[in-house]
Amino acid sequence: MSNRRAQADDPNWTTRRLLDWTSRYLQSKEVDSPRLAAEMLLAHVLEMPRINLYMDPDRPATPLERAAYRELVEKAAAHAPVQYLVGSAHFYSLSFAVDEHTLIPRPCTETLVEHVITHARRTPGFRDSAIADIGTGSGAIAIALAKNLPGSTVVATDISPGALDLARRNAQTHGVADRIDFRQGPLFEPLGASRFNYILSNPPYIPDHEWDAVPPNVKDHEPPSALRAGPDGLDVLRPLIADAHTYLNRPGQIVFEIAACNKQPVLDLAAANTHLTNPHILPDHENHPRFLLADRA
Repeated sequence: MSNRRAQADDPNWTTRRLLDWTSRYLQSKEVDSPRLAAEMLLAHVLEMPRINLYMDPDRPATPLERAAYRELVEKAAAHAPVQYLVGSAHFYSLSFAVDEHTLIPRPCTETLVEHVITHARRTPGFRDSAIADIGTGSGAIAIALAKNLPGSTVVATDISPGALDLARRNAQTHGVADRIDFRQGPLFEPLGASRFNYILSNPPYIPDHEWDAVPPNVKDHEPPSALRAGPDGLDVLRPLIADAHTYLNRPGQIVFEIAACNKQPVLDLAAANTHLTNPHILPDHENHPRFLLADRA
């Protein structure tokens, strides 16, 4: 960080001044949402909620606080994900522990959770649902649904033992560990003979031709196995769509997150599975084609 010595020697680095300076600095480094990043990092160092930063904006930081903050800001300026630096991310109004074993939950995926909650509450046969979350990562989808659909039960799978350990801790934090069965293994293998009203997944779906355009804070830090899905981005979605009906109840529905460029290919794959009906695309909150939906025929 430039001006490090001046900052270290200056006793007047208040919360307000730190946030303003860091926001400009991170913006100059092309870090996404620089003001939010500055707030998250400073709140982490000061061990307080972000809102509290604005309750005492003229509070001077101690030398130890400034040193810890500088170290984190330098890492953020090098495009390390802020969520990894502070060890948490927010998703659907809940806080989740995150680390290098998992993707960072993103706002676009909240659309999946919103759809399932609304659909389950309004659609006969779905209210007290059995839900499968394939590739659960931090457990964000499974836990958000368990919190908001108290009559539901969830099986959450992942191939990564580290991700499952983290997801279990998140489930305990949010008081839903007794309703989520975490299982290790690829695709549908951990489901055994179980059947579900919903099969959900935010799988790897980035095609090779889009990889170079992925931002460095994602490409260089988040697990590639949870992002990349072969030349066409369908290495995981193809078997998910082909075999989902085997594990679906009647009524039952799939909701899979997809790359926007694969809107038509995934619709074609769903249409080719005669055990599925009504395949269609649900847009995310930015109106990008983001989720494949289909019902059990």
